Amino acid sequence: MSPTRNKIALLVESSRAYGRGLLRGIAHYSHTRANWFLLHQEMTIDTKLPSWLKNSGISGVIARVDEHNVDNLRDLKLPIVDVRCSVDYPDIPRVETDDRAVARLAFQHLWERDFRRFAFCGFQFAHFSEARLRHFREFVENAGAPLSIYQSPGEHGALLTDLEQSGLEDFKELSKWLKSLEAPTGLLVCNDIRGQHVLNTCQSLKISVPDDTSIIGVDNDEAICLLSNPPLSSVIPDSEAVGFRAAETLQLLMNGENDFNPIEYIQPRGVSQRLSTHVHAVEDREIARVCRYIRENACEGINVADVVRYSMLSRRQLERRFRSLLNKTPHEQITEVQVERVKQLLTETSMTLDQLSELTGYSHKERLSAVFKRETGITPGEHRRLNTASS
Repeated sequence: MSPTRNKIALLVESSRAYGRGLLRGIAHYSHTRANWFLLHQEMTIDTKLPSWLKNSGISGVIARVDEHNVDNLRDLKLPIVDVRCSVDYPDIPRVETDDRAVARLAFQHLWERDFRRFAFCGFQFAHFSEARLRHFREFVENAGAPLSIYQSPGEHGALLTDLEQSGLEDFKELSKWLKSLEAPTGLLVCNDIRGQHVLNTCQSLKISVPDDTSIIGVDNDEAICLLSNPPLSSVIPDSEAVGFRAAETLQLLMNGENDFNPIEYIQPRGVSQRLSTHVHAVEDREIARVCRYIRENACEGINVADVVRYSMLSRRQLERRFRSLLNKTPHEQITEVQVERVKQLLTETSMTLDQLSELTGYSHKERLSAVFKRETGITPGEHRRLNTASS
């Protein structure tokens, strides 16, 4: 007679990239270590507990626990692991992304791009927003830099979806705050949803991103990041590792082991840079304006003469300021933008070199190949093979 498989209830949303990562990590543990029977239904982060929970013969639960569902979960009298971690429940072990490491990665990303003024935008009373703000403030203050803060108003105990909705309804106050930021400023938003709010507001106010305000989010939800304008850079949490560790912890609880850590923190994986932070901050507003022109037009085939005509500076002044502030020439800046675009298209598409030449400002593929090899040390074909193999 074969042993009975444990039924595990997964009360984790599938509507967000982070939740889907948790589910993948849990599934990986089950498939490789436990052979569980997993029970899950389509849900959002604030969905009420499903009616089937009490009568399904489950052995344990991995859930996004909060004050709205914790009592009903405890009534099940089953092992529970929390992967939301919004409140400290001493009797329920928690596994969470390390928000201090998230804030450190975001700060370092902006600092390395020469930002020396910082800002944070979040949701008041959202636990992860408060945690990321606390840690980000620590890193900014340790660097001796100024920090401006704005959080959408909310109510303690409100659902996260309601707090996020408030971020769509405070356009006037958010606009006032964004206009108060001195350029250039590096801005951390508490998550990618907040980042999309901020980017939309910047666009309506004609605030240049990333030149005036450079914005980085958290969660690396590609559906949100790539729909944003410009595409949003974001800290990448290791949600699969969080899910895997939560599953390990639940198995220990079901085995009768109660000597658990109250909370375990999982390190984020890094930063996915997109156009919202693809810049080096410069205090010189004319050079920042010219850099934006180059970034937006380099792949249209512009040359230095076009840049000089756009600028309010003479060619000599422009060259001198570029050398002083960026340690490069306007021509080198044009080439850098073109090469980065070629890299992106080589990685994300199967376009031929002839097609790439037309889209990146080169007169013919031979010229593109020569410049690419000179700047990167490898041919376009080698770059494509290397990046296809690693993806």
